[in-house]
Amino acid sequence: MALPALAVSPASGQLTGQGLEGFYRDGRRVLSHCELRVAGGEPLVVQGRMTAADRARFVGTIRRTGERGPDPDIRMERLRTADGTERITFLSSATRPVRLPVEIHLQTDLAELGAVAVGLPGPELRAAVHGSGLRWSGPGVHAVVTADPPPEDALASAGLLRWDLELPAGGRRTIELRAVLEQTTGPGPGPTGHRRAGDARIPGPRSGTFTPRTRADRPPRSWSDARLECDDHRADALMAAGLDDLYGLAMRDPAAPADVYLAGGFPWRCGLAPAEALWAARMLLPLGTRLAAGTLRALARSQQAAPGPDFGRIPGALRDAGPHAPPSCTGIEATLLFPAVLAEARRWGLPEPETARLLPAAERCLRWLRIVSDPVGRARGGYIPDPAPGGPYRCETQAHAHRAALLGADLLDACGSADAAALREWAADLRARFRRDFWLEDRAGGRPAALLTADGRPVPYLGSTAAHLLDTGLLGGGALAPGLLDAAQTDQLARLLSGPSMDSGWGLRGLGAKESGYNPFGHRSGAVRVHESAIAAAGLAAAGHERAAAALTRGVLDAAESFGHRLPEMYAGEQRTADGAPVPHPAACRPAAVSAAGAVHILLALAGLRPDVPAGTVSVRPLGTAPLGAMQLTGLSVAEQPFAVRISRLGMGMVEAAAEGLQLRS
Repeated sequence: MALPALAVSPASGQLTGQGLEGFYRDGRRVLSHCELRVAGGEPLVVQGRMTAADRARFVGTIRRTGERGPDPDIRMERLRTADGTERITFLSSATRPVRLPVEIHLQTDLAELGAVAVGLPGPELRAAVHGSGLRWSGPGVHAVVTADPPPEDALASAGLLRWDLELPAGGRRTIELRAVLEQTTGPGPGPTGHRRAGDARIPGPRSGTFTPRTRADRPPRSWSDARLECDDHRADALMAAGLDDLYGLAMRDPAAPADVYLAGGFPWRCGLAPAEALWAARMLLPLGTRLAAGTLRALARSQQAAPGPDFGRIPGALRDAGPHAPPSCTGIEATLLFPAVLAEARRWGLPEPETARLLPAAERCLRWLRIVSDPVGRARGGYIPDPAPGGPYRCETQAHAHRAALLGADLLDACGSADAAALREWAADLRARFRRDFWLEDRAGGRPAALLTADGRPVPYLGSTAAHLLDTGLLGGGALAPGLLDAAQTDQLARLLSGPSMDSGWGLRGLGAKESGYNPFGHRSGAVRVHESAIAAAGLAAAGHERAAAALTRGVLDAAESFGHRLPEMYAGEQRTADGAPVPHPAACRPAAVSAAGAVHILLALAGLRPDVPAGTVSVRPLGTAPLGAMQLTGLSVAEQPFAVRISRLGMGMVEAAAEGLQLRS
């Protein structure tokens, strides 16, 4: 994946048009079939694997009539990249020249990714010979495949390209294919009457707008080249794979190409998903603030600007919330995340001019928060309804709002605004009411309600969304913002989340195993969601529950090993057994921004970094249990300068590199 381009391949490397197989560009399938036959048969593929987020390598052997013995003389290597390029190399170990007849069958339907993903591909199109390859035409676009060297024969009716390759003894020959999408509407052809494939204008995703993009137009890497070296080498691999996948999901904002954000994930959210983009940017703040700044700028442009009850809100789709609640609104979550991410980015070193540029958008988010929670209106008791205006009132939404108010007040204080005191007063009032209305006492010590209905009735099920009550946010001086729960309630919630009903052994279940409606494959009713497990682990560590945090961290790390270190967005919450393995959810995005960023976040949380760049300080408070042994983090970024820290096996932290003038605090 190298959005807006991606390729979906089976382990054999043969694209047969089954399921999602194919090359895609901007949400359109450019090529659905790419089947190779050599010497009358298919290569025997002995290995197919990804070498990076945007590249895959397939190795096979070629059997020819008349060969003696088990050892093949001809081997094949296919290097496939997401941008639509494939290099097929044949290598000979024979002692004499070899003639290889090669055929490649190509086909496409030019279907939209969304349609293919739900099993509704388009009809196969008829090809036409075009230059050194083939072309297929659809409404408004052409798909073109060119070959180098040009084929000796092209059969358009069958979609075949043919070569007779002569391999010298011990030699090699390579065929390179390149698939591109060309626009047929819009600006006319150039002075020659034709458009070059490399300069094609590519249709944008679903919006109907057209944006010029070329193969070289990849977003810059908007975070530092961080590296982890740990006693548990699986953690090193997980962090490297997560960062690689995140770069594959990086996209430029069409309205301002300098602004980069992360797409939600493949195959369902290959564009901007506001809440998920903000979560990923927040989790990557230890690697720099550029991604957060680009994401915030992109979302600020979408913010509601018309006067009315939605003024200041960031648009977002509804999202299913499981069997016990109506759908929630991702736009509300993004609106509450916006000021919190900006405030924390400033603590990590976002330059003051950039903070000032984004401050008006954050102030509009905070204004929306105050308006929508006004008890004089339709809100109940000053809580944030989700979706607005009718509710219900979810516990995680109140946690997001409380964090936004406190971090927003901290931000406004720094910028000289007089509204900070009113926000802190609002947050203190919310804390008092939440501890009274949302906490349900019982003989086991109590639990938070998942939500209050519109008429104020608490719904008592326990799910992973309660982990957001532990996620408080970073204030000045490296201090953590107070949470919605008091100390005793926080300790009780930590016990509940670390118990066997919630901790599957692979991560935190979306719904407790003892709750009504539990389904290990329920994406909001029992499945493990990686980013909520990461939030829970970091929150537990910050609250002093290090053993529970370590258990969750090890569980997610063990699950990642089963998935080849590319964690799906969610996987089944079945109880871990000695001979078991986590099972991916069939509708999970993989890769996904929140799971890849969550994997990075859960590892970085072990170091306990708390910077305050405006005050020129940083504190390091690692887990004393050192659950993964000694670790060294290099290539981090604090104050826009390299930062490195080493954690010993005894849980002692030592800063090895930092910006000049940055003081270490305990």
